[in-house]
Amino acid sequence: MRKILLLMLILILSITSASAAISAGASGIEADLMTQSPNPARPGETVELTFSVQNIGSNDLTDVVVKIEPEYPFSQVSGESLTKTISFLEARQDDEDATLVKFKLKVDADVAEDIYEIDVVVSDSDRDSSVSTTVDVDIQGKEYAQVVTISESNIDVATVEPIEFVITNTGSSPLKNMAVSWDESTGIILPVYSSNTKYISYLDVSESVTVAYSVMADVNADPGLYQLDITLEFEDYDSNTNTIKTKAGLFVGGATDFDLSYSESDEGEVSLSLANVGNNEAYSVKVSIPEQDNFQATGSTSTIVGNLEKGDYTITSFSISQVGSMTSTEEDSSGTAQARPDLSEMTDEQIAEKQEQMESKNELLVLIEYTDSAGQRNSVEKTVQIEELTGGTMAAGMGPGQRQSSSNNYYLYGAALLVIVAVGFNYRKKKMQKEGNYKPLGVELKNLKGSILKKEKK
Repeated sequence: MRKILLLMLILILSITSASAAISAGASGIEADLMTQSPNPARPGETVELTFSVQNIGSNDLTDVVVKIEPEYPFSQVSGESLTKTISFLEARQDDEDATLVKFKLKVDADVAEDIYEIDVVVSDSDRDSSVSTTVDVDIQGKEYAQVVTISESNIDVATVEPIEFVITNTGSSPLKNMAVSWDESTGIILPVYSSNTKYISYLDVSESVTVAYSVMADVNADPGLYQLDITLEFEDYDSNTNTIKTKAGLFVGGATDFDLSYSESDEGEVSLSLANVGNNEAYSVKVSIPEQDNFQATGSTSTIVGNLEKGDYTITSFSISQVGSMTSTEEDSSGTAQARPDLSEMTDEQIAEKQEQMESKNELLVLIEYTDSAGQRNSVEKTVQIEELTGGTMAAGMGPGQRQSSSNNYYLYGAALLVIVAVGFNYRKKKMQKEGNYKPLGVELKNLKGSILKKEKK
């Protein structure tokens, strides 16, 4: 009898202990991860985790606490709690009766792509025991790209110009099957030699690629800023197509070019023909003669010719004297006149160098200043070959020693001519005296006059 009572006591104690364990509820609660949004999670963004909590035990539970314990790369979002409380869970629940709880976590911006674990702890009102569950969260890098630089901001009209876009993957995930295209809505700027779309098969994180185009602006385009609409398309982790749109400005117009030629010179007045040979109009054109070694402008050194459309030209004049022109002699570095070397004694290289030096002495330097269609002030230097100036200008432009040397040469030539004439008359006089035919010059003139009168009477 005692043995039976002892066995019944042991059985009652076992049942009581099992009932206490069930009432604690720890072994009767299950917590499972139902959804993750977004999936995969993105670095630098938030991820929302939804858990299903159900009581599969035989006793009802109250004040069930669900707590999430984040570790790197997860952290708490400001204003969001890491603990959720369920006031009541009925016993013997199935999936349809489960309670859903949600948590939001911040994902570190520099995390690498991988699968990371998060611990979830569930306990009931007794708090004596708890259930810990570990769930996996997939993190995938974010796909993003941007146009970092454009090689050109200014192109000329009617000219093939190269432009380059530098595309950089600024996201945290590689980009695949990327298409880069651009469009200018007015049709003034168009691609040449290729279409407006380029393809990139793969671009890794932080890497850049250069996309090159050849473009041309219409010859009749008005100078100004034109908008390029740039489109970047790529595939994400789930093979969905994503599109990024951006804009860039491209100025059409700007600088131009000029052609300068020698027109004529008269008594030191040099006329120059200036033509706008570029594709853009030039505004407020100013032509100047700067200081230089071989020429000097007397009077005004600059003149404003106004606006020059493309293909237009004008003529401007300056009073210019030639400085340091040499004829049969040249000056050395000390300023002393030296005789020019005999060309027959010079090599071909020396002759070519001497010719180049002589041509450079006849080059007039001209400065052209103008405002381009972009509003910028520009300056261009041009040289033009000038013929030796006439009308005494060269002498006026020579130094005192050169003018004195030239005057002395004229005196010597005149004196030599008089000597030759005197010698000739003296020789003729002696010859006629020897032959007995010499007559004074006055008698000869008188006889010559009489002969002319007789002929007129006849």
